[in-house]
Amino acid sequence: MVRTRDTAHDIGRFGATPWSLSLAVVAVVAGLVLARPAAAATAVNLGTAGSYAVLAGSAITNTGPTTINGDVGIHPNGESSVTGFDTVTLNGQPHYGDAAAGTAKNDLTTAYDSAAGQPATQVVTELGGQNLIGGAYDSADGTFQLTGALTLNAQGDPNTVWIFQMDTTLTTASASSVNLVNGADACNVYWQVGSSATLGTSTAFVGNILAMQSITLANKATIRGRALARAGAVTMDTNTLSRTFCQTQVVTPSPSPSPTTSPSPSTSPTPSPTPVPSPSPVVSPDPVVSPSPSEVVTVPLDGTTGTPTDTTGTPTDTTGTPEAPATPDEPEAPVAAAPPASGTPQVPLVPSGPVPAGDGSTAGGGDGRATGVLLLPFFAGLVLYGTWRRRNA
Repeated sequence: MVRTRDTAHDIGRFGATPWSLSLAVVAVVAGLVLARPAAAATAVNLGTAGSYAVLAGSAITNTGPTTINGDVGIHPNGESSVTGFDTVTLNGQPHYGDAAAGTAKNDLTTAYDSAAGQPATQVVTELGGQNLIGGAYDSADGTFQLTGALTLNAQGDPNTVWIFQMDTTLTTASASSVNLVNGADACNVYWQVGSSATLGTSTAFVGNILAMQSITLANKATIRGRALARAGAVTMDTNTLSRTFCQTQVVTPSPSPSPTTSPSPSTSPTPSPTPVPSPSPVVSPDPVVSPSPSEVVTVPLDGTTGTPTDTTGTPTDTTGTPEAPATPDEPEAPVAAAPPASGTPQVPLVPSGPVPAGDGSTAGGGDGRATGVLLLPFFAGLVLYGTWRRRNA
């Protein structure tokens, strides 16, 4: 016999009921719906309006100590429409009805149209308790309400953008908040409001509010972003507003360690040698050159009268006026002789011909008898050699 199993009984045993299972199925389906990809959103260019934390068209009013980190501007109205700023700490520049505020208002209009024109994914009106990834969102009734906490999840991408589009109003309950997780940046959150926005007491709000009409911050509400109203007023009451700027995310690779370079050995400079002056060459005085014997002229004298005669035999006339005695020539200055070439032996010059003997006579260059004496041993050797040859023949 086959036993059947009572499924409803088993479900009841584990504390589950058909109603609880139905709720679980609904939760799973809802999760799948919310997990579907949202319409992609691109960042909105605020232009010169980006330097403002508060920008209005008709009026700016404040009550209590408020801190504004950024510029404050109004246009077309001027400074007379700004009140209560004696208790405001402004960390920025005021632009009341000037050209800069007018330009910022024009840029705000362009930014508003850019945010309103992007395709959006429809979600429920109540944003409290939701966890939304980046994208553009709107609601069926054209408005958003925030009660509690809204979480914006960038999924690790700091450039993720959120745009919330409203045809009419944005309203937050007291102590509501917008939380950023996984790299989400407040500068990338935009609230395009078709009429007016109202933030409840102590609301911690995040993003740039681009409202067609007015923006009201209740007591102690804060904004990490901007309150930019095109036509109406911005009203504050003991608030803190801080504009935010997106930082370009640049991944900087870790630097590779630089190779260690051994220092080059220091080289001691070689001292330049001190030039030693070369000694000046010593100039040897030239030897006194004696006149060669051939230059000595002997004038014969007359044997009887002692009168010098010329070489032709005609006596020289001595009756004329006696000539003045010749002035002895001054000794010539020695002339530097070129030093002999290195390695060349010096050969003394032997004068040829008769040489003055110092007593007026001359001595000949050689004696015939002396020559004969020198030749005797030579001939004697020849005689002896001839005799020896005959004996041994």
